[in-house]
Amino acid sequence: MDWNEIVAALAAAQTGKTSEWAGFTEAITVMGGDINAAYELRCGPQSFFVKLNSPDKLPMFEQEAAMLEKLRQSGGLRVPEPLITGVMASHAYIVMEFLAIEPANEQSAEELGEGLARLHQISNAQYGWADTGWLGLSRQPNQPSDNWCEFWRNQRLGFQLRQALRNGIPPHIGSRLELLNSSVEGLLGNHQPVPALLHGDCWHGNCGMDATGRGVIFDPACYFGDAEADLALTELFGGFPDSFYRAYWSVQPRAAEYEVRSQLYQLYHVLNHFNLFGGLYGHRAGTMAELLLAEMGH
Repeated sequence: MDWNEIVAALAAAQTGKTSEWAGFTEAITVMGGDINAAYELRCGPQSFFVKLNSPDKLPMFEQEAAMLEKLRQSGGLRVPEPLITGVMASHAYIVMEFLAIEPANEQSAEELGEGLARLHQISNAQYGWADTGWLGLSRQPNQPSDNWCEFWRNQRLGFQLRQALRNGIPPHIGSRLELLNSSVEGLLGNHQPVPALLHGDCWHGNCGMDATGRGVIFDPACYFGDAEADLALTELFGGFPDSFYRAYWSVQPRAAEYEVRSQLYQLYHVLNHFNLFGGLYGHRAGTMAELLLAEMGH
C-alpha cells in the first residue's frame, strides 16, 4: 500500500487549516469493523482515520461524508469531521478526523441519550433521504414519502422481506412476515411522527466517548423517520445503561405505544442480519413477527 497519494490529497485539502504538516509516518490497523479495512494514518504528530474498500464503494464513502456533516449540525454530540474521499489505485477511501473512542461510561451515556434526543429534533418535510443508502453492506431505499406507514412497509420491512424470501428464509416464517407487512397499518396506520433526523444504525458499536468523556456517534445510515426507530435499535443489541434512556426520555417523552412499535422497528434490523449472515436470525424474525401479529389479533 502506497499511502503517499492519500497523504498528498489530504495535505492539499488541509492547506490553510493547519500550521504544520508532516508527511506519511505510518499506518496502524484499527480493529473492530467487518466491512472496511480501517487504519490510523499518522503524519508526524497528527493522526487521521482512514477506511478503505473496493473502488465501487466510493459512493458509499461519499454518502458517509455527507451524513457525518449532517449529524455535525446537531451540535449535541461529537461526530468525526470528514476530510476527503477518493480512489487510490485499487481502493476507494474516506479520511476523517481521528478520535480515540472508548465505550461510554455512565456520564457519557447520559450525554449520548440527551444528544440523540436533540438530534431527533432536526426535522424535514418528508421521510427518507436524497438517495439510496447503505445499512452495513445492505442497500437501504430512501425514496421520499409523506406517509410513514407506507414508507416503512415498502422501503424498510418490505424491502428486507423481499431479500429474505430470495435468501431462503423458511416458507412458514416468510408467509407470516408477508401477512405482517400487508397489515402493518394495524401498528402504524395512525402514526405520523415528525420526520426526525436519524443516525439509522445506532447500536452500541457505533457510539462511545472520546478522550475527554464526550459522547461520540459515527458510522451513520441516516434518513428522516420516526425517532423511535433509532431508540429501538439501541435496545435490540443492548449496551446502553439506564442513564442513557433517562436522559433521552427527559427530552423526548416516551409514547405509550413505543414498546410495540419498537419491536416492529427492531424486526427490520433482525431481517437485515438474516440477509447478511443467515442462521438463527430468520427464526428470531419469525418469533418477533408472531408477537406483532398477535398484537393485531392475527
